[in-house]
Amino acid sequence: MTWKNYETIMRVIEPLIGAGHSLRHFDYTHSAALQPGTVERLRNDYSVRLAYTEWGSPSLPPLLCLGGIANSARRFDYLARTLSRHHHVLCLDWAGRGRSGWLAEQSDYSFEGNVAQVLALIRHKRLGPVTLLGSSLGGSVAMRVAAEAPDLVDRLILNDIGPFIPTERRRRRAESVARHYVFRHPAQLFHRTGAAQKNDGPVDDTVLLHNSFHQTRWSEENGGRVYRHDIRALQCYRDGAAQDHDQWDDWQRIDCPVLLVHGMMSDALQDATIARMMDKPRVTVLHVPDVGHTPTLSDPLHIDALRRWIAVPGALAADSVIGWSAGADRLLFR
Repeated sequence: MTWKNYETIMRVIEPLIGAGHSLRHFDYTHSAALQPGTVERLRNDYSVRLAYTEWGSPSLPPLLCLGGIANSARRFDYLARTLSRHHHVLCLDWAGRGRSGWLAEQSDYSFEGNVAQVLALIRHKRLGPVTLLGSSLGGSVAMRVAAEAPDLVDRLILNDIGPFIPTERRRRRAESVARHYVFRHPAQLFHRTGAAQKNDGPVDDTVLLHNSFHQTRWSEENGGRVYRHDIRALQCYRDGAAQDHDQWDDWQRIDCPVLLVHGMMSDALQDATIARMMDKPRVTVLHVPDVGHTPTLSDPLHIDALRRWIAVPGALAADSVIGWSAGADRLLFR
C-alpha cells in the first residue's frame, strides 16, 4: 500500500465514522501556578487554543470524554456518535495532543494542568453536572475532578483505570510513547499499530485504522506520518513515571456512582485494586474479556451497556462480564 492508497481509504472511512461531530476550539489560560519549570519572576499566565469535538444537542445531558496520555479526541467517535442521540457529548484533546495547541515548557504538562483543562472546558461550555468518562490518564484526571468539584460530576466512568498504578507498568508505558516515530510507509504504521494494539480484542481493523489516522499526521519535513502530539508532553509523563500512581485519597472523596470498565488482560488495573474499589457503595464493574488496557469502547454491546448505566446506574449487575459483537473479522494488521 502507498500513502496515496491510504489516503483514498481514509476518505471513504472517515465521513462515515465521524458523521455528526463538530470540531471546536476555546482559549485555555495556563496559569503561572502551573509552570514549575519556569523561573518564578518569568512566570505569566498565557493562553493556548484547546480543541474538542462536540456531538448532539446542547439541550441533552452532558457527557465529557477524556482520553489517555497519547490519545486524540477522535478515538471516542464510535461511542460519541451513538450516545449523541441521548447526550450532548464533548471529547477533549489535551494540550499538546490531537488538534490542540502546545504548552510553552515541557514541565507545564502536568497532571494538575490536565485537571485545569477539564474545568476550563466545563466553564467554557457552561455545563451543569456532567458524566465524566476517562480512559487511562483521562480516568485519573476524572477522579481528581470528581473529588475536588463534586457539584460538577454526577456520574463517573473509568475505562480500565483505578486509584493505583504500579511503577513498573507506568515505566513500560512511558518508555514506549516518549519517542519520536516517523512512518515513511503505511506498512511501518501498520506494524506499529499492530504491536501497540495487539491486546485490543476482536476489534474490526477499521477501528484501529481510524484511531491511528487521527493519532498521526503527515510531516513534510520528516517525509512520513508522525504522531500528532508534542513529544515533550510524553517525556514529561516519562519523568513522572518513576513512582507508583496513588489516588486513594481522591477515591475516598468521590461520592457519585462509578462504572469501572475492566479489560481482563490489563496490566494497569490490578485485581487487588478492583476489590478495594468495590468496597465503596454505588460502584459497578464491567469486565471485558480478550482485551488489555483501555478497551476501545467501539463495540455496540459495550456502548449499549454504558448507555444503560448512564441512564440508570443500577441497570447493570454490580459485577458482570460482557462479550463482543459477532463479525469483527477484518483483522489486517495483527
